[in-house]
Amino acid sequence: MSLEGRYEPSPSEWVRDQVELYERTGGTEGNTLRDTGLPVIVVTTRGNKSGMIRKTPLMRVEHDGEYALVASQGGAPTHPVWYYNLLADPDSVTIQDGPEPSEVTVREAEDEERAVWWTRAVEAFPPYAQYQLKTDRRIPVFIATKRS
Repeated sequence: MSLEGRYEPSPSEWVRDQVELYERTGGTEGNTLRDTGLPVIVVTTRGNKSGMIRKTPLMRVEHDGEYALVASQGGAPTHPVWYYNLLADPDSVTIQDGPEPSEVTVREAEDEERAVWWTRAVEAFPPYAQYQLKTDRRIPVFIATKRS
């Protein structure tokens, strides 16, 4: 099942192209961050202001069937737009990690749980540690759990 509504592709060409390739090939192509070889997933949300469907490739940080969604934005001083989409509607989210998207519910990790997931995230994508050093904000980590 997928979110219903009109899809508004990213204004960023490389993001648009990666999402299109990932979805068209069922995740067999476009499944890594550019030329790093590090795996990505596609996260679909509903825009908190527009109501439009938004799709974002994020680093794949998975553990026991749950996923961390790290709102790093490369260490920018502000949260990425999709962060606000998750806050506004945490039950209208899908993750595609392979051929088909799965419905998930998300929640922001706090305290010890965040620390554990942050370590996993840095192990999966080491630049996250540098991103945190670049910004004064604490980079949010959401946990996405598949719905039955």
